[in-house]
Amino acid sequence: MADVQKNPEQVVIGEESGHVRLITLNRPRQLNVISSGVVVLLAELLEKWEKDDDVELIIIKGNGRAFSAGGDLKMFYEGKKYDDYCLEVVYRMYWLCYHIHTYKKIQVGLVHGICMGGGASLIVPARFALVSEKTVFAVPEASFGFHTDCSFSYILSRLPGHLGEFLALTGARLNGKEMIAAGLATHFVPTEKFPELEKRLLDLNSGDEHAVRKVVEEFSIEVHPDKESLLNKLSVIDKCFAEDSVEDIIKSFEAEALYEGNGWIAPLLKSMKSFSPSGLKITLRSVRLGREQTLGECLKKEFRLTMNLLRSVISSDPYEGIRSISIDKDNSPKWNPSTLAEVTDEKLDLVFKPFSEELELQIPAEGDTHRWSGKYEDSSYPSLMKAKQANKINHHN
Repeated sequence: MADVQKNPEQVVIGEESGHVRLITLNRPRQLNVISSGVVVLLAELLEKWEKDDDVELIIIKGNGRAFSAGGDLKMFYEGKKYDDYCLEVVYRMYWLCYHIHTYKKIQVGLVHGICMGGGASLIVPARFALVSEKTVFAVPEASFGFHTDCSFSYILSRLPGHLGEFLALTGARLNGKEMIAAGLATHFVPTEKFPELEKRLLDLNSGDEHAVRKVVEEFSIEVHPDKESLLNKLSVIDKCFAEDSVEDIIKSFEAEALYEGNGWIAPLLKSMKSFSPSGLKITLRSVRLGREQTLGECLKKEFRLTMNLLRSVISSDPYEGIRSISIDKDNSPKWNPSTLAEVTDEKLDLVFKPFSEELELQIPAEGDTHRWSGKYEDSSYPSLMKAKQANKINHHN
C-alpha cells in the first residue's frame, strides 16, 4: 500500500491500494481530536479522491483507542483572539461536513472506541458505518456551553421520537449496539474482526456497493440493545423531551424520576443541571428547528451559531467551558448567564439571526436524497476566506 502522506507524524495519513483509499486519523495521544490541520488534510484527500476516476472506495478509521473524541477544544480557546483564524477553521469544517454527507463514492467507517461530536460527524453519514463493542458515542457540546454542531441538528432531529433532543441535552452516551438500534450506525462488527475486514475490503479492490455490503455482512453480527439500555426507556424520554422548553423538560424529567425503576434518570438530571444554560437553550432550539430544515439549512444555521458563540454574542460560556475541562481542568465552570430564566428568547434570537446572504455558509443547492442528506453536483472546496469578509462576519450586529 502506497502512502499519500509520507510523514508518520502526520495528523491524517492517506494510503492508496488499487481502487481503494484508506484514511487514518493519527493523533492517538489526543484521542484523534479534529484540529485545523486535520480538517485541511481530510478535505484535500476527499476532494482529490472524489475527482479521481480510479478511486472507488474510501475507508476511514482512527489510530489508537479512539476513532475521534471530537473537535480540538484547546484550538478554539487559544484562537479566541484571532477572528480570521476561527472563521476559516469553522468554515472549512462545515464544508467538510457537507462534503461527507454528499460524497459520491462509497465510504466505510471503522469505528472503535470514542466517537463524539465532530468526530462522529465524519462517520454517521457514511454508507457503511461499522461499530463494535468498544464504540462510545455522544454529543456533549451543551455541557461546555456550545451547541449540537457539525450537522447533528439535522441528524439528531431525525432519530426516533425525541431521542435526538435527549442525547443533545443530556450528553448521554450510546454504545455500539445502541447506535445500530438508533440508526446512527449500519453494522456491528466485533473489534477483533476489524483488521481482517479491512484487509478483505482492500483485497476486494472495488467500490461496488453490493460487493462491499456482502463483505461487511460477512463480518457483522445482529445485535440488540441490552435490557437496561436507554433505548428501552424511550416512552419516558419521548414524554419528557417533547416538552416545549428546557425548563419544562427538566420538570417533567424530575417528575418521572420519582417513579420506581427510574433511578437511571438522576445522574442525567444532575448532568443537565450542571450544563451551560445558554448551551442547553441554543441546542434545544437548534434541534427543534432541524426537524423542519434541510441538510443545507441546518449547516448554515450551525455555522451561524458557531460563529456567534465564538464571538460571545450573548455569552462567553464556550470559552469558560473549555477552560474548566481542558485548560485548568477544575470542572467548575462559572456560567454567565447562570440560570435558564436569564437566557431569554430575545437573547436566543440574537445568536440565530441570519447573516446577510453573502456572509452565510456558501454551499450548493440540494438535490436527490442520500443516506442522511442530499447529493450535490459541485463539491469543490472554497478558497481561503478573505480577511475583509471575516471582519464583517465577526463584527456584524
